[in-house]
This record gives sequence, structure tokens and C-alpha cells, in this order.
Amino acid sequence: MLTLRLATDRGHADHGWLQSHHSFSFADYHDPAHMGWGNLRVINDDLIAPGGGFGMHGHRDMEIITYVTAGLLAHRDSMGNGTAIPPGDVQRMSAGSGVRHSEFNQAPDAWTCLLQIWIEPRAKGIAPGYEQKTIPEAEKRGRLRLIASENGADGSVTIHADAALYAGLFTGEESATLPLDPARKAYVHLVRGRLTANDQTLRAGDAALLANESSLRLGGGDDAEVLVFDLAP
Repeated sequence: MLTLRLATDRGHADHGWLQSHHSFSFADYHDPAHMGWGNLRVINDDLIAPGGGFGMHGHRDMEIITYVTAGLLAHRDSMGNGTAIPPGDVQRMSAGSGVRHSEFNQAPDAWTCLLQIWIEPRAKGIAPGYEQKTIPEAEKRGRLRLIASENGADGSVTIHADAALYAGLFTGEESATLPLDPARKAYVHLVRGRLTANDQTLRAGDAALLANESSLRLGGGDDAEVLVFDLAP
């Protein structure tokens, strides 16, 4: 079973300095039909104006993944980390027993685009943690590159959750197939471009929710960047 979730059906928040589209219920956007998918709880597609950002705020018991697609995101947290996240990097912050952090676009004249992703952890109250890795574009070209997993396989960041996250870039004849366990769930989020997922056409911001499927087939890409989640049911 594959269900399409169109970009235009997402929730939207306009804060001036922040334009955010919510794939699932978040903050003032509440949709009982879209509270998450498996243990995937949040995908926020954020556009942050120059000089804008989130001041220090707290999180608990969530695996938070940040994937920047344009610009630069400055990160600081209560664990002592102070970093910049460029496109191509993936950041994992385990909120665990409690962490505070801030995120800002410090550029004077360029917007920052990013996806912030929340996945429910296996256990609550773990020690907070942080990890950031660069995934070269060449490793995502024409394939699904593992970028986050429970065991940190293949140089991915380690998340404390029963999930795996892949990123891929596809155009022209490039294609990929990912075997799936029909007892689990999968989620495809198209960051940009156009792509087919199991023969269904996706455009930027669209998603495909999969259940009881044994494989995911991606192809027909036109400047496509995609994230694929393998999730607990």
C-alpha cells in the first residue's frame, strides 16, 4: 500500500523570519489524520531568513536530525557544541533526559533551507548526545546512501531509534531499489525536483507513505533529492 501526501496538503506556518511546512501535526498545526508515520513524528521543511533563527529552547526524549539543503545553520547547545551545518552534512542530536539548543541563520543576505526530523527513541531518559558528519554528494548520486541508523553503519550518524534514513540524488536514467520488510513502514520525502516512487510521481515537498510493501523503486528523476525512511511499525 502506497499513500501520497502532497506538498500542498501540509500544514504551513508563516512567522516572517521563518516559513515552515509541517508534514505531520506540529505546534499550532493539528491534523488527527497526520500525527506521524510509524516512529517518525516530525518533518518540518524550514526556510529561515537572514539573521533569523530559534533561540535557546529545550527538548526531551527525541532523536532530532537536521538536514540542510541550502545556506548555513549555526548550532549551539547545552552540551557545549557550537558548529555550523552546511548542505551535505547530517546532524543528530539525541535529546534524551534533556537538552537545550539554538539554531540561527547568520548570513546577512541568504536564506537557509533545512529539514528538521524527529524520530521517537527506543528508550526515554538516555544521556543527551550530538553527532555531525559530512556525506559527499558523490555518495548519494544515483543511489540511496545510508545517513542515519541505529548502529552507525557505513559512516552514518547513530540514532537511538528503530529506524534508518537514506538520502539520494537522481536524474535521468539513475534509479535505485530498496528492499523493505512488509511488516515495517517506509516514508519517502522528496526534497526537490521530480521522482517516481513505485511508479507514483512525486514533486518537491510530496511524500509517499508505504506499508505492507516488499520494495521501494525510485527512478524517473529530474534534479531529484530524496530522503527515505525505514521505520518501526
